[in-house]
Amino acid sequence: MNKNTETVTIELAGLGATRDLAQNLARVAKPGDVIALSGDLGAGKTEFARAFIRALTDPEEDVPSPTFTLVQTYEADAAEIWHFDLYRLEHPEDVFELGIEDALADAISLIEWPDRMGTYIPRDRLEIVLTVTKGKNHRQAELVPHDAHWSERLRACGHG
Repeated sequence: MNKNTETVTIELAGLGATRDLAQNLARVAKPGDVIALSGDLGAGKTEFARAFIRALTDPEEDVPSPTFTLVQTYEADAAEIWHFDLYRLEHPEDVFELGIEDALADAISLIEWPDRMGTYIPRDRLEIVLTVTKGKNHRQAELVPHDAHWSERLRACGHG
């Protein structure tokens, strides 16, 4: 990790706060960005991704979980958005069969279960670890920028 970055911890009191965080980050996302979403089942990764995608496309956009398809793509003015759910990925190298090279080149990539990529996880990324706290709707988000650009953008949107 870049030593100029710091982890930002945010308490999310309800799903609305998770959506707000996603919308704020969507506003500063750029083509080529990778957002790695980690956390246990039910921690809010898909809810975050859904709100992020809707912020850049249409508030009514149908955003199913890509649990079985492994990847879904969405057209947005800012950039194409690729939403990966790697929970069912059997081998790290299988991620290349999903076209991840194209996504990393010029799209915004939201990657659930990024640990399944092993050493193929992009070095430059924003890592978000969601943890359930104080009941099923309360979460804690740890934002870990793995490059200086994300550190600057987190500060610009009030999260750093």
